[in-house]
Order: sequence, then structure tokens, then C-alpha cells
Amino acid sequence: MKFLRTSLFALVALVSVSCQSKTKSNSNVQPEPEIAVEDYSREELQEYETAYFASGCFWCVEAIFESVRGVKEAVSGYAGGTEENPTYQQVSYGRTTHAEAVEVYYDPEKVSFFELVQVFFGSHDPTTLNRQGPDRGPQYRSIAFYENEEEKKIIEAYKKALEESGVYGAPIVTEIQPLTTFWEAEDYHQDYERKHPNDSYITNVSIPRLNRFKANFKDYLKEDAH
Repeated sequence: MKFLRTSLFALVALVSVSCQSKTKSNSNVQPEPEIAVEDYSREELQEYETAYFASGCFWCVEAIFESVRGVKEAVSGYAGGTEENPTYQQVSYGRTTHAEAVEVYYDPEKVSFFELVQVFFGSHDPTTLNRQGPDRGPQYRSIAFYENEEEKKIIEAYKKALEESGVYGAPIVTEIQPLTTFWEAEDYHQDYERKHPNDSYITNVSIPRLNRFKANFKDYLKEDAH
């Protein structure tokens, strides 16, 4: 098993921007180049397996999983709550019981569900309750979702191994939930990090988080993600 030291998860609490702040003002966004991003239809993705995780702002989480070998696509959305058809405005301001989450489409012959669970735990701080970096509130809580009993066992076993290792030095607060419904986020959130490299949140939070992950999971990366 691959464990990350607690020092890896230095929080960026002093950063003055947050995932939520994007709904308040666009004044801190610089002109950005046109970036072509390949979109996949639901039909094209049907041959892949799915996995679902929540670990803070979905802009960051989507970019991390899309850098992993065997992952075809990651989709930003909302899960873990009960409200139907949630919107970003509602979720980001804590007006629902949902968390920002990602739907990961992956090829199990290239990356296993167990490895995706490792990516999940290794790319955020699972000891901070209702918080990741500058983003605070239950909408940014840590959740590993499962679609069957085998996935549940894998998540529980890995979480237990991490707890017993003492690698984090604090209790792991990650929730383990069955996936009920995943609500896809608005189009402008998809591939947000790649499309908006000059956004202040992306430069100050998302990219540093992605780079920390890449430095510690080199063997998990796609060739063009190094």
C-alpha cells in the first residue's frame, strides 16, 4: 500500500479564494485562451466502469482523476444528499445535503477500483471535517461511495488500514455511503481546471493540489500527465 505523509496535505487556508467564490465575482479571472477539450457521449462511456468520490471542490477532484491511467472521463456533479435536481448555487452555499462529487469512468483492465480508492485518499486530507483547503461546509465533505458490497469492503478495508497505520495523525472522517443518485453539474463546471487555467482559485488551489498528487503517484499517471 502506498501511504502519504501528513505533511503532504498542508492546507491552503490563507488563500483568499474558494470554489464557492466563483459564484460571487468574476473580477479575479484573467483573459484565457481557447482550450479544446474532448467530450464523450454517454454511449461512448457505457463500456467503462464507474466510481464516485467527494473530496472538496469538484474542479480539483475531476482534474486529479482525469490524470490517472485507465480513467477515460471524470464528470463533476453532486451526490450524497436527498434533494432532486440540485444546482451549483444551492449546493455551494450549503442549501442542500449534497456534496460536490465526481463520477469517474474507468477501464478496470488498466486501473482497479482499489487503486482509485488509493487515489481518493491520497489526493486530499480525509481528517478535516466538512473542509478541504479554503473550502468549508458539508458540501465539501469527504465521501467514498460504493455501488456494491465488494466496493464497500474495499473502501472499508483501506480506510481501516490507513487508520491503523497512523499515517495521518488524526481520525479519518471520510463517510462511506451507497451511491443513490449522481446529479451532473452544469456544463460550465466540466473540465473547469483545463478551460480556466488563469482563474485565481485554479492557480492558487487546484493546480498545487494536482501537482502534489502527481509528485506522489507517478506510477498512476497517464503518459501525458507527467
